[in-house]
Amino acid sequence: MKEKLKSSAGFPVKGMFNEYGGIYVPDALKPVLDEVAKEYEKCLNDSSFRKEYLTLLKNYVGRPSALTECKNLTKSAGGARIFLKREDLNHTGAHKINNCIGQALLAKRMGKKKIIAETGAGMHGVATATVAALMGMKCDIYMGAVDIERQAPNVLRMRALGATVVPVSDGQGTLKEAVDAALNAFCNDLSLYYLLGSAVGPHPYPTMVQDFQRIIGEEAREQMLERTGSLPDAVIACVGGGSNAIGAFGAFLEDEDVRLIGVEPSGRGFSYGEHSATLTMGKPGVLHGFKSYVLTDEKGDAALVYSIAAGLDYPSVGPVHAALKDSGRAEYICASDKEALEAFKLLCRTEGIIPALESAHALAGAIRIAPDFGPDKTLLVNLSGRGDKDMETIAKLGLFDLPLVSN
Repeated sequence: MKEKLKSSAGFPVKGMFNEYGGIYVPDALKPVLDEVAKEYEKCLNDSSFRKEYLTLLKNYVGRPSALTECKNLTKSAGGARIFLKREDLNHTGAHKINNCIGQALLAKRMGKKKIIAETGAGMHGVATATVAALMGMKCDIYMGAVDIERQAPNVLRMRALGATVVPVSDGQGTLKEAVDAALNAFCNDLSLYYLLGSAVGPHPYPTMVQDFQRIIGEEAREQMLERTGSLPDAVIACVGGGSNAIGAFGAFLEDEDVRLIGVEPSGRGFSYGEHSATLTMGKPGVLHGFKSYVLTDEKGDAALVYSIAAGLDYPSVGPVHAALKDSGRAEYICASDKEALEAFKLLCRTEGIIPALESAHALAGAIRIAPDFGPDKTLLVNLSGRGDKDMETIAKLGLFDLPLVSN
């Protein structure tokens, strides 16, 4: 019998997921986080908050998102039937809006006038800028200088929505540095609300993000039962910080016959600085105010990381995934840049769906394992976002000119 996660849903004791999570921040920040936690706990027990949240998800975001069976992709991969949970069809084009709606409502109840956020691929930044415009709040988005260049379309979207995009040139100029800068800004002005985008950070952020993203798995569970008469044999999602993955996994945690498979980026290989496979290659440590698995260098500092997908190059992972890995309830595999690009093109050319490069890692995992399942089995892949933002990257690689790779 696999060890159950002690706080798989609801409010974890002292923000801990087994031994992971917690609050590792300067003393000045603790009262602010305590206030956020207390207000969020009130919201959990407030039916009007839940009603407002779900109404916005339905009438503004466009939920429930569709469930699409990929018959052509299934034929190409061989084996299990592949279904996609279409978070790419949400308003703003990704799963990030689910969490942003919830946290913005919380910030509004707390009387906050300005929100800040970090972003990597830009989808969380766009979603944050969107809810800020909707709710009449000022908004600053911290984004690594490298990511600003490779995700230029999303930078323009954020600015169009009225947000100020703050470039961060420190270090690698990617997601870790954006989080560093946003946390620093938060510490320097505690009147702000920090709308953290992934299932990381100090308590209560991992819990809030997990709860607000749980709608993904809840909908998918009902949809799979309606369409196939049974639960999927496996749920597959890409993992950077882990928000879309825990959103997809959450409703299936108690179903031990359903495999939960996270796909990390192995990038260009497992040499130092060439990947972001935290759960595969990392070890327990503390980063950005929480304990989880962390990739480190020889000095014990956060390692240089890389992924072709800007939303996945983070040197840690949400504490809930660390606990799920240790308990054995979830398994974590890797997909390389090459595999993700091949999956990207295969979905484009067989189903007419353009996935985000982040989501393409999950697809690569599904394509790899599908032959291990019989044709009577089903795989549910969380398509966390659409690939419009990645067109320039794809074009520079010449992928449109390469022959289609298929089995």
